[in-house]
Amino acid sequence: MLSIFKTGPSANKIPPEQVQATYGRYRMQALLSVFLGYLAYYIVRNNFTLSTPYLKEHLDLSATQIGLLSSCMLIAYGISKGIMSSLADKASPKVFMACGLILCAIVNVGLGFSTGFWIFATLVVFNGLFQGMGVGPSFITIANWFPRKERGRVGAFWNISHNVGGGIVAPIVGTAFAILGSEHWQSASYIVPACIAVLFAFVVLMLGKGSPRKEGLPPLEEMMPEEKVVLNARHVTQAPENMSAFQIFCTYVLRNKNAWYVSLVDVFVYMVRFGMISWLPIYLLTEKHFSKEEMSVAFLFFEWAAIPSTLLAGWLTDKLFKGRRMPLAMICMALIFVCLIGYWKSESLLMVTIFAAIVGCLIYVPQFLASVQTMEIVPSFAVGSAVGLRGFMSYIFGASLGTSLFGVMVDKMGWHGGFYLLMGGIVCCIVFCYLSHRGALELEQQRKDAQQEEAALQLAEAR
Repeated sequence: MLSIFKTGPSANKIPPEQVQATYGRYRMQALLSVFLGYLAYYIVRNNFTLSTPYLKEHLDLSATQIGLLSSCMLIAYGISKGIMSSLADKASPKVFMACGLILCAIVNVGLGFSTGFWIFATLVVFNGLFQGMGVGPSFITIANWFPRKERGRVGAFWNISHNVGGGIVAPIVGTAFAILGSEHWQSASYIVPACIAVLFAFVVLMLGKGSPRKEGLPPLEEMMPEEKVVLNARHVTQAPENMSAFQIFCTYVLRNKNAWYVSLVDVFVYMVRFGMISWLPIYLLTEKHFSKEEMSVAFLFFEWAAIPSTLLAGWLTDKLFKGRRMPLAMICMALIFVCLIGYWKSESLLMVTIFAAIVGCLIYVPQFLASVQTMEIVPSFAVGSAVGLRGFMSYIFGASLGTSLFGVMVDKMGWHGGFYLLMGGIVCCIVFCYLSHRGALELEQQRKDAQQEEAALQLAEAR
């Protein structure tokens, strides 16, 4: 680990009478820093999509070349999400996230001065690699500062940062075009978003926090004993200082069946999500004979319906389901199964749009709940590694199944073949949701047993 990323010495201990007030203030700052930081990552990711018409017009790139560039970023991001999230376990979250943003900004500046396809391809790969530095610090920060009973709502708030970030890219780039003019399309598309990302990086450095222990506060496990995660019948509260990121990954993630269950949940969620979002425009235009305007409306509902549903899901799992995430995920996937059939079989413009909106509303809920579940099945010092495994699996396998394999099925069997594939993915997702839920219940029981043992020991010592 480079010295710039290391966590550094702990701050002076906060006086006991100031712990609660300081803890409340610091954790809000920590949450705001990862929300704004992750939002900024989307500003220097989705801007590439907005620049593709100009790449085709001014740099004479073909549709195949532009598609290859998009694929390069997706693959690089999936690989990076696995590696970078694991490395983040041994780093300062705010420094790691801010450095990733600055590196993405530098790459975008490079894109603004590039004209050759292979230079573009190289820079796009680097952008995908540096994009992976934003996810791990976000989940590590939430796991360090927020107890399980609040992670549904907190995770939901953080999760909409990518919707907000993706939504403000177009206004930012559009304003830049209005000021600079279309002749400076490279500056408007790449350099202006890069400058904004650098500003956000400094905000992350100012607001961001390390773990409570590093900030002079008691760790969450001491303040709330129920936060201990029990693995292999052992109490695990902190990482041995001499363990590397790879050792943490092997010990607490690779051999953890629950980490694999939740990763496979995400694989099949991504398969359905990308199968819908990647093929929805073509399907509606060619099979349902929608106009481009009608297709755009259906697409808009699919994407933006996720924000209220995610916030509601976070509240429901905290309050109604008492911190158990997977039951709601299974309910959502079952409803998606029904709505997918309606979307497939309906001929009415209104009904197809409604079914697409419902699927869009629900599909992001299991994805979000899987991310929250990830924080609850490993110790806080291994959260980045668990997020890395899930991110790698979901992008490399899940997204590929939903895009490439769906296309193969459509070519071989027609559109009904693609829909059979998605319905099979939904069934597999429900199965792994159940297995993940059962594993979480086992950990819950182990935590209760551990607390009872500690209480009994304390009672015996008192006597």
